[in-house]
Amino acid sequence: MAEQIVVRGSRGQLASKDVAFAAAVVAVLTILFLPLPALIIDLGLAVSISVSILILMVALWIEKPLDLSAFPTILLITTILRLALNVATTRVILSNGAEGHLAAGHVVAGFADFVMSGDLVIGLVVFAILITINFMVITKGASRMAEVSARFTLDAVPGKQMAIDADLSAGVIDENEARIRRKELEEESSFFGAMDGASKFVRGDAIAGIIITAINMIGGILIGVFRHGMTFTGAADVFVKLSVGDGLVSQIPALIISLASGLLISKGGTRGSADKAVIDQLGAYPKALMLAGVASMILSLAPGLPFPVFAGIGSLLFALAYMISRRIATAEALDAKREQEGAPPGDEDNRYAFKGVLATHEIELCLGKQISSALVSRHAEIAHRMGNMRRHFAKKYGILIPEIRIGDDGLDLPPKKYCIRIYGTDTGLGEIRIGEYLVVTGKGPKPNVPSEDTTDPAFGANAVWISEAHTGAVRRAGYSPIDNISVVLTHLRECISSNLPLLLSYSGYRRLLERLDPEYKKLLDEVVPGHLSNSGLHSIFRLLLSERVSLRNITLVLEAVAEVAPHMRKPEQICEHVRLRLAPQICGDLALNGVVSIVRMGARWDTVFHQALRRDARGEIADFELDQKSIELFCTEASKAIQSYLDTGAQFALVTTPEARTYVRMITERLFPTLPVLSHLEVARAPNLKQLGSIS
Repeated sequence: MAEQIVVRGSRGQLASKDVAFAAAVVAVLTILFLPLPALIIDLGLAVSISVSILILMVALWIEKPLDLSAFPTILLITTILRLALNVATTRVILSNGAEGHLAAGHVVAGFADFVMSGDLVIGLVVFAILITINFMVITKGASRMAEVSARFTLDAVPGKQMAIDADLSAGVIDENEARIRRKELEEESSFFGAMDGASKFVRGDAIAGIIITAINMIGGILIGVFRHGMTFTGAADVFVKLSVGDGLVSQIPALIISLASGLLISKGGTRGSADKAVIDQLGAYPKALMLAGVASMILSLAPGLPFPVFAGIGSLLFALAYMISRRIATAEALDAKREQEGAPPGDEDNRYAFKGVLATHEIELCLGKQISSALVSRHAEIAHRMGNMRRHFAKKYGILIPEIRIGDDGLDLPPKKYCIRIYGTDTGLGEIRIGEYLVVTGKGPKPNVPSEDTTDPAFGANAVWISEAHTGAVRRAGYSPIDNISVVLTHLRECISSNLPLLLSYSGYRRLLERLDPEYKKLLDEVVPGHLSNSGLHSIFRLLLSERVSLRNITLVLEAVAEVAPHMRKPEQICEHVRLRLAPQICGDLALNGVVSIVRMGARWDTVFHQALRRDARGEIADFELDQKSIELFCTEASKAIQSYLDTGAQFALVTTPEARTYVRMITERLFPTLPVLSHLEVARAPNLKQLGSIS
């Protein structure tokens, strides 16, 4: 109940603030149409001047421009306020100007008397100078800075977005940090775009101030002479003073806000208040201060120039240069002392820290010197495509593979080679030619262009390297040239696919279970640790991934494990039951246009493998005994038959009996690592089967 009261109270406060702000905006708009007494005008002008000073102070102290992201809105509101007050003072000046200098209030009269000092010409000259400074210098400069900043900021958005994606893919930042950076990038582009438009309001306000002042002068003199019967000199004295005072009251806040706008935009990428952006940077060079002091001392000796002024400034610059030099020398001596003692600056305990040296990256792509230099401008593209690869694996297999690091120690490799490492172990080595394209030919003919024979690093198929100039002719001949980045990333994808069980670490296994719905978390609690340990369930997941069975339907996997976990202990047996439950998914992933192509073992080899199974007293399979000669003969016949079907480009699975499936897979994976091996029970769930042949 108390929480509800607090929430309602906070909502009421928010609502009252909204209403008050809306009422203030409406009040500003009504000033344009309703006549106001001099007292209200004085109050409005005082508010305008105070708000402009407040904005300038905030612009000096903010850390970065986005900390005042509402500045374009503030700029618009303050501009409308000044214009509305200009209209109100114009109405009062033209209506009651004949009554004297206080007709438009004490603020206008005070500014007129203070600036003009009783002299009409001095007042006009000072007013003209202020108008020129505001319109020609500050407002024009701030408007141009806003325009250029908006243009360059918007042009840089794609590059910054790619840099964020690259850092995310390389593991430099996490998802939350990437989300924060993208939000800041969006706010930055919106801010500078709005500033470009809002600066036009300031420029228009300056022009309107000049026109309104001229109208007040001319119209006031005409009204004073022809309507109130004043002399020309008397009318000019009254109405020019009032008009100049009104112009000053509106132009001074406009000048202050224009200055704040320029300071805000010119801060650029410097973080911190204005003293960091100006004073600290100017004071960081003691030699420059020393030379400036020498120049001031020389000027103090010039005839006709005031010696005390320039000598005092020179002495101050000498003193600042000496103090800053002492401070820099002290800091350098302290750093040198720490370095001699063997401790990094600011962290005495890091002298024994070897964690960074011993750290091993899960997936690392190391590039040779020539490859790294040639692709340095495309690292962002590589990182972006690596991110897409990780998303592909997450969607296909239901697991998030570790972040891929582009190694910086590839200088040990030959210049044109690259290396793929899984947990620090080389799992793939390849070579690419800069400026050339790879054409995979397989068993087919080579393209009729100058080429050099090679082997596809990802699949081991026959291929050739061709020059970039011949890619058009090769495409017309029906081949598909592959660029360098695609060659490397395809090889990387195959290495990852072959090491999926290794890449599902225990932390990845825990993250996989954390995204379960509450109902399945209850099911998990019944299975683990009651019937299985976490390591046992983890090993089941890894066994499935070793045969490239997707875990995207993790709930079905858990249901299947829960069915047999009370009766089976071996992960291999549980895994076979899970495969039966996932048979529709497995067949669906292997299907091409809805048809699953298969190659059967043949009756003879089914019998041989069946006879090699050894069972215990309970009838369960306890061992597999097949003599070496039979294994070699099977490998020979299987290699010949399977390779003949692979040469045709067919996608198929090898089918055998459920009892022998595991052992057939153990033998064939050394010959054909990516060949799926299914049981008769699994393919029975397939809607359409096409038998290509058999091993017999």
